[in-house]
Amino acid sequence: MSIGFFALLDDVAALVKISAATLDDIPAQVAKTSGKVSGIVIDDAAVTPKYVVGLDPARELSIIYNIGKKSLINKLLFLGPAALLLGFFVPWIIQPILMFGGAYLCFEGYEKVHSVFTRFSSHPHEEKEEEIENITPEELEKLRVKGAVRTDFILSAEIMAITFATVSDKDITTQIIVMLCVAIAITIAVYGFVGIIVKADDVGLYMANEKNRPFVQKIGRGIVQFMPHFLTTLSYIGTAAMLWVGAEIIVHGIPPLHHGLEDLTEIFSSLPLLAWLVKAISCAIGGIGLGFMIAKIVNVISILKVKTIEKK
Repeated sequence: MSIGFFALLDDVAALVKISAATLDDIPAQVAKTSGKVSGIVIDDAAVTPKYVVGLDPARELSIIYNIGKKSLINKLLFLGPAALLLGFFVPWIIQPILMFGGAYLCFEGYEKVHSVFTRFSSHPHEEKEEEIENITPEELEKLRVKGAVRTDFILSAEIMAITFATVSDKDITTQIIVMLCVAIAITIAVYGFVGIIVKADDVGLYMANEKNRPFVQKIGRGIVQFMPHFLTTLSYIGTAAMLWVGAEIIVHGIPPLHHGLEDLTEIFSSLPLLAWLVKAISCAIGGIGLGFMIAKIVNVISILKVKTIEKK
C-alpha cells in the first residue's frame, strides 16, 4: 500500500517537473517567435496609421481600438485555431501557406516601392475621381476600418502560421499557450504603438500652447514638426521589412536558396550586425524581384479577364 502511495507521489513529482519545464520554455518560445515575426509586426504598425488620416481626430483612438479588437478576435477565434487544426491534420500545408503569404508580402512590398516612383505621374484620372467622390464621414470611417481589418487579417494569418511553425515540434499545451501569448502581446504592442503615434500630434499641439513654459512649447513644436517625417520613415521601414520577411519566408521553403543565403551570411559571421544587414538587404532585393514578377503575372491575368468580359 505504502509502496503504491510513494510511487504515485513520484509520478506527481515527475508531472510537476515536466509542467515546470514547459512553463519555463514558453517565454523563450514566445520571444523566439516574436523575433521571427518582427518584420511583419513592423509593417503592420507602419501601415495602420494611414487608415485614420483625414478622419475626425476625436475618433482616432476609437478607430484604432476597433481595428485592434477585430485583429485580436481574428487571431484568437479563427487564425490560431485554423493553424492548430491544419498543423494537426495536414501539417504539410503549413509551409505552402507560409510561402504563399511570403509571396503576397513581396508583391505588396513591390507595389509600395513602385508607387513611390510613380506617385506623381501615373493614373492622375483615378485621383481626380477619388477627390470628387461624395462620401459621409461615417461611411469613410467604415471603409477605412474594413480596409485596415482586411490588411491586418492577411498579416495576422502570416504571424499565426509562423508562430505555429516555430512551436510545431512542441506539445499541444505549449502550442496553444504560445500562440495565445503571441496573439495578445503583438496585438497590444502594434495597436498601442499606433495609438501613441497617431495622437502624438495632439500632444505636441497641447504642449505648444502659449500657456505652457517656453521650454515645453519648444518640445511641443518639435513633436509636431517631427511626426510627418517619422511617419514617412516608418512607412519606408515597413516596406523594407515586408520585402525582407516575405523573401526570407520563401527562401526558407526552398533548400538550395536557404543554404545559399546561409553561406553568404557565413562569410560575415565575425561581424554579426553586418551579416544580418547583408542577409536583410539580399532578401529585400530578392523580394522586389519576386514582387515584380508577381505584379506582371497579376497584370496579365487582369488584362485577360477584361478581354474575356468584353468578348461576352
